[in-house]
Amino acid sequence: MIYFLEHIDKLIAVSLLILISITLRIVLQSIGQRWITTSSHTSTLVLLPLLTYIITNVISGNIALSLGMVGALSIVRFRHPVRSPLELSVYFGAITMGIAASVSLKWLFLLVGSVAFAIIILMLMQCLTLYFLKKPFFSVSFSEGNQLSALDITSLIYVSRLDESNFLTMKRVEGKNIQYVLTSSDFKDLLFIEKTLKGDKNIISYQLNK
Repeated sequence: MIYFLEHIDKLIAVSLLILISITLRIVLQSIGQRWITTSSHTSTLVLLPLLTYIITNVISGNIALSLGMVGALSIVRFRHPVRSPLELSVYFGAITMGIAASVSLKWLFLLVGSVAFAIIILMLMQCLTLYFLKKPFFSVSFSEGNQLSALDITSLIYVSRLDESNFLTMKRVEGKNIQYVLTSSDFKDLLFIEKTLKGDKNIISYQLNK
């Protein structure tokens, strides 16, 4: 009991790291980053800050042990491909959380507060551009690990409403035909566009993939 009371600050730090990691996972999922929902990615996000926190505390003040730990960690690397720069930033942020918590909890709070503020600013920019400019601040990409629906359309002529669509990801000309590819994280958006195309004689084919 006395041992736990003497190290209450470390117990608080560990509890905060776990809580913040889980909260970050929920936030990432809510903004469409589906790659974080897998068990491996979620476990990595939760474990990285804890591992870094323990390592930093163990090697602090011991130069010999620090050099040995650097040599041991230098042979450890991620063997899976990084899906997006955001994924790499999340892992780096998780490591930074552990380091910040080992130095002082105020640095951990500053880090979390700064990240939360940045997320709020980005979400605000997305809402403002959608409201005033009628187009998203962010573009979607198949390479970012998001779960996207796609609408593949082949037309005989250029379709102005598709050319001006916020969901247009790709357009190419194949002979006399024009192919449009529209993507969205919300299946209903593409379903609505598909319904507006029905009966158009200039549309050769369209395929909606969820």
